[in-house]
Amino acid sequence: MNDFIIGGRQIGVEHAPYIIAEVSANHNGEIENAKRIMELAKQAGADAVKIQTYRPETITLNSNLPDFQITEGLWKGRTLHELYKWAHTPWEWHKPLFEHARKLGITIFSSPFDSTAVDLLEELGAPAYKIASFEAVDLPLIEYVASKGKPMIISTGMADAEEIQAAIDAARGAGCLQLAILHCVSGYPAPAEDYNLRTIPDMIERFGLVTGLSDHTVDNITAVTSIALGASLIEKHVTLDRNGGGPDDSFSLEPAELAALCRDTKTAWKAMGNIDYGRKSSEQGNVQFRRSLYFVKNLKAGDVITEDAVKSVRPGYGLPPKFLGEIVGKKVICDIGENTPVKESSFNK
Repeated sequence: MNDFIIGGRQIGVEHAPYIIAEVSANHNGEIENAKRIMELAKQAGADAVKIQTYRPETITLNSNLPDFQITEGLWKGRTLHELYKWAHTPWEWHKPLFEHARKLGITIFSSPFDSTAVDLLEELGAPAYKIASFEAVDLPLIEYVASKGKPMIISTGMADAEEIQAAIDAARGAGCLQLAILHCVSGYPAPAEDYNLRTIPDMIERFGLVTGLSDHTVDNITAVTSIALGASLIEKHVTLDRNGGGPDDSFSLEPAELAALCRDTKTAWKAMGNIDYGRKSSEQGNVQFRRSLYFVKNLKAGDVITEDAVKSVRPGYGLPPKFLGEIVGKKVICDIGENTPVKESSFNK
């Protein structure tokens, strides 16, 4: 599996999960909201914040024809142009947002939606790029991003295995050396049962890339579970207020939930650990409370040990219970008091 590093942070199953706080449209038209989300993401322990770079005219056409009407779902009743005009991050915000993130000490990068967006992000020194699920089939865009020589993350919502492979091939063919993919369901919100998280280990084996999760469920359970299946990156939309009324607010995490995501995914990763049958440090003090063999009768030297003279009980200062059959029938070589542990020195060999 290839090395994958963003801003000096190594990403992969050997490292703590990389958490990306997606600002998306949750600035709700106010740059100060975007800055505040960045601040809260830093406080919560996220590794990066991500924005989206497009203009309405670079992502769709200004048309009222049926093709461009949204007829169901969260944004029903709008045209695509209206939605993206409402949701976009103005280009003049990008420089101050990049500067603010650097001041905070949190990585910032973006999803570009056309070559002009890539050019803007290059001017700002973006350390990585994310290809959104809807653009995973835009191979020329992927090739243009790849030509910049930066780490690239491709989200795979709606893409089948063949399309994912085509996107990977386009990125590799255009020079991308550091590539990761995200398992994703492009529903807003997406039900947990649609995620089929067992796909993640198959993706890791099939494509041989660092793999993560772009999670559009409304809580953290799916994301935390994905860590146990090999996810190394988690992307979640983050908002100041889920009831804020913006395009993405309703399926985004609030700050306390983001903090829980950062904490719980790290705990899940630590819990995965390594294959280890040895005694753990937290168990050492409890070894004494395992079962062992104790004499439950007073015996005189030379007495034969009978079944009713020995019992397997807690604590664990006597011989292990597996020796019970070998002990019965032997003679004790010294006086034995009841409720004392069975030792090898208690009986004849």
